[in-house]
Amino acid sequence: MDNLITIVNKLQDAFTSLGVHMQLDLPQIAVVGGQSAGKSSVLENFVGKDFLPRGSGIVTRRPLILQLINGVTEYGEFLHIKGKKFSSFDEIRKEIEDETDRVTGSNKGISNIPINLRVYSPHVLNLTLIDLPGLTKVAIGDQPVDIEQQIKQMIFQFIRKETCLILAVTPANTDLANSDALKLAKEVDPQGVRTIGVITKLDLMDEGTDARDILENKLLPLRRGYIGVVNRSQKDIEGRKDIHQALAAERKFFLSHPSYRHMADRLGTPYLQRVLNQQLTNHIRDTLPGLRDKLQKQMLTLEKEVEEFKHFQPGDASIKTKAMLQMIQQLQSDFERTIEGSGSALVNTNELSGGAKINRIFHERLRFEIVKMACDEKELRREISFAIRNIHGIRVGLFTPDMAFEAIVKRQIALLKEPVIKCVDLVVQELSVVVRMCTAKMSRYPRLREETERIITTHVRQREHSCKEQILLLIDFELAYMNTNHEDFIGFANAQNKSENANKTGTRQLGNQVIRKGHMVIQNLGIMKGGSRPYWFVLTSESISWYKDEDEKEKKFMLPLDGLKLRDIEQGFMSMSRRVTFALFSPDGRNVYKDYKQLELSCETVEDVESWKASFLRAGVYPEKQETQENGDESASEESSTDPQLERQVETIRNLVDSYMKIVTKTTRDMVPKAIMMLIINNAKDFINGELLAHLYASGDQSQMMEESAESATRREEMLRMYRACKDALQIIGDVSMATVSSPLPPPVKNDWLPSGLDNPRLSPPSPGGVRGKPGPPPQSSLGGRNPPLPPATGRPAPAIPNRPGGGAPPLPGGRPGGALPPPMLPSRR
Repeated sequence: MDNLITIVNKLQDAFTSLGVHMQLDLPQIAVVGGQSAGKSSVLENFVGKDFLPRGSGIVTRRPLILQLINGVTEYGEFLHIKGKKFSSFDEIRKEIEDETDRVTGSNKGISNIPINLRVYSPHVLNLTLIDLPGLTKVAIGDQPVDIEQQIKQMIFQFIRKETCLILAVTPANTDLANSDALKLAKEVDPQGVRTIGVITKLDLMDEGTDARDILENKLLPLRRGYIGVVNRSQKDIEGRKDIHQALAAERKFFLSHPSYRHMADRLGTPYLQRVLNQQLTNHIRDTLPGLRDKLQKQMLTLEKEVEEFKHFQPGDASIKTKAMLQMIQQLQSDFERTIEGSGSALVNTNELSGGAKINRIFHERLRFEIVKMACDEKELRREISFAIRNIHGIRVGLFTPDMAFEAIVKRQIALLKEPVIKCVDLVVQELSVVVRMCTAKMSRYPRLREETERIITTHVRQREHSCKEQILLLIDFELAYMNTNHEDFIGFANAQNKSENANKTGTRQLGNQVIRKGHMVIQNLGIMKGGSRPYWFVLTSESISWYKDEDEKEKKFMLPLDGLKLRDIEQGFMSMSRRVTFALFSPDGRNVYKDYKQLELSCETVEDVESWKASFLRAGVYPEKQETQENGDESASEESSTDPQLERQVETIRNLVDSYMKIVTKTTRDMVPKAIMMLIINNAKDFINGELLAHLYASGDQSQMMEESAESATRREEMLRMYRACKDALQIIGDVSMATVSSPLPPPVKNDWLPSGLDNPRLSPPSPGGVRGKPGPPPQSSLGGRNPPLPPATGRPAPAIPNRPGGGAPPLPGGRPGGALPPPMLPSRR
C-alpha cells in the first residue's frame, strides 16, 4: 500500500507541480447504518484523529463529505470558510457542530445540505469519506414527520454512485436480519460488488453470546463478507482515550476472545483499512487504462501545437521577422480563398460569408432594393397626367408629348442612386468582416493584427469613396441621354398599340409568368383550420396559390392579386411566435380569403419577408401608403379621369416609361457589380498581395509590433506545461500498471434473504456438500458443538474393502464387529 501511495502521489505531483489540474476518479466511501451504530468512529479510525461530534441520539444531522488529501502538513479546511486553516482538530469538531446548528437548528433538525471538509495529512491517501446521518424511525424535536424517508433519500443520493463503496454498519448487539443498512445496500448494489458488512460493538454483547457465525459469513452471507471492529466507548471518548491505544485494545480483545482468536487477522480496523485499500487499488487499476488513452490523445494533439514553441525565444528578432512574413502570406492566401470560394480551413458552415454573401448582394439584394423603390402605380399615373397637362399648358394637346416621357423617366432613374449606394455599403461591410476573420491567426501578436486591419480597412474605405463616385457617374450617364433607339425599347407606335389593346380588353396583359416559389406559414388561421403550418406558395403576376408540399399536386387555394395591398404586422408583447409577419388585404374592405379581411403570412427571418415583398412588388402588389393628397389634387385627378384622350396619353407614356426603365435597371444590375468588383474587391486583393508588407514596415518599429500578448505567452507556457505533464504522467502510469496486482472479486453468494427474511435467523446455512444418496440419521446438535459432523454422520455408506467379501453392500448397524458405527457413537472433536 505504501508503494501505491507513493506512485499515486507521483502522478498527482506530475500535474500539480506544473500547475495543471488533474483529478483521478477515486471512490467515495459511505458509511451507512442505524443511529448510534458507530459510523463516525469508523471514519475517525481511518483518519487517526478524534474530530467528529459525539454523543447520544442523532448526532450527525448533515452529510459530512470528508476529503483526505495527502500533503506535507496536517490541517483542515472547510468549503464554507475558504482560506482559513484549522490546525486543531478540536476546532474542526466545534466548527462542524456550529455549521450544523446554523442550518438545522439546535433541536435535532436534519438537512441534506452537506458540509465539505478537507483534511491534509502526510498519513492519508487521497480518498473521499462520507459520514451520513443514522437511520431513525421516530421524529423528535424539530425533525419532520417523514424523518425516515428523508434520511433514506439522503443516503441514496450518495450510495447510488458506482464509485461509492458502501460500509453497511450494524451493531453486534442487535438482530442482523433486521439491519436497515444491509437492506439499503441491497437496493443499490444487488450483486454485492460494493458492499462490505461491518459489525461494531462486539465487546458489548451479552455474556455467553458471540457473532462468530456472522463473521464467518455463515449467517446471512454477503459476497465480501463481514469485518468486526471494536470502537471506543462513550467513557473512553469522554476520557480522551487516544485512537492508537484504542486500536491496540481492539487487537488485544480479538486475540483473547475464544470465539474470535482463530480469525483475529481478519478482524479489526487495520484489516478494514487494508480491504478498502485493496478496493482502491483495484479501482485505480481499472481507471488507469482510460486515463492513459486520454493522455495519449491529448499528447498527440499538443505535439503539433507545441512544435513551434519548443525552441521559441521571445527576444530573437529573426524568429519574429520570419513569423510576420509567414502570417502575411497566410493572410493573402486566406483572403483570396474566402473571396474566390476555393475553400480553406476558415469555411463558415453556419451562414453565408465572404464571396458567397457578396454574390448574394449582387444578384439578390441589389435587385430587391431596385424593385423595392418602385412607386405606387396610381401615384405614377397621376404624375404622368400632371406632366402632360403642364406641358400642354393653355393649349389642348392633340398628341402625346415626349417631354413628359423624359421628365418621368429622369425621376425614375434618379431613384436608382439609393439602392446602388446601399449595395456598395453592404459589400464594404462584408469585406471588413472577411478581413477580421482572416487576421484572426494574428491574435498572438495583437499590435500586428490591429495595424494590419487598420491599413487594409483604410485602403478599402478610400476605394469605397472612389467606387461610389464611379457608380453615381453611371447613373448620371443614364440621365444625360435617353436612347429611345435602343433595340429593346418598345417605341411610340408599339406603346400606343399596347395602350389601345388595353383599352379594348380593359386590363393590361402582363402574362401569368411565375415570379417566386417558397414556403410560408398562414399565421391568422388556427391549427384546426389548417393554419400555423408551412405551405408551398407559388406567386405569379396575377395570383398567389399555395399547395400542401413542393410537389404542387394538392392545391389548397388560389388568390387573385387584383386590387390587393401589403402591410406589415407587428407581433404583440404577449406573442410567443418569433416569425416575421406581413399581410395581404383589400383597400375597399372586402374579404380576401374566406371570412378573413386579410391573409397574414410569416417567414423565419426579416430577409425572407423582404424578399417576398420585393416579389409582390414585381407582381404589382404595393405596400399601403398614407393618403396625403389635398382635396384640390383629388378633384384634379377625378377631372383627369373623365378625359378619355388624356387617359390614352397617360397609358402610352406609362408603357414607354416601363419599357425604358427595364433597360436602365437591367444595365444597372449588370454594371454595378462589375464596378464594385473592379474598384474595391480586386483592388483590395492586389493591395494585400503587393503593398501591405511595405505599409507595415513603414508604420513603425517592427519589434514593438511583434510583441507577444500576455494571453498568448500564458497559453504557450500552459501548453508546454501540459506537454511535459502528459509525458511524465504516461511514464508513471506505466510503473503503476507494473507495480499493482488486482485481486479477484469474490464469487456471488445466495443473498436472497434480504427481501424475504428468515424464519429462524439463528439457523446456520447448509454445508456446501449438501446431502447425497439416501438420507441418514440426523446429526445430534449436542455433539461437536459448533464443529461440523464427521463424514459418517452424513448417511453415506463406508467405502468397500477389496479383500473382504460382500464389501459392496453397506454394513448394517447391527452387523459384524468392525462395521460402521451408528451416528450416536461418534466421538466429539476436540
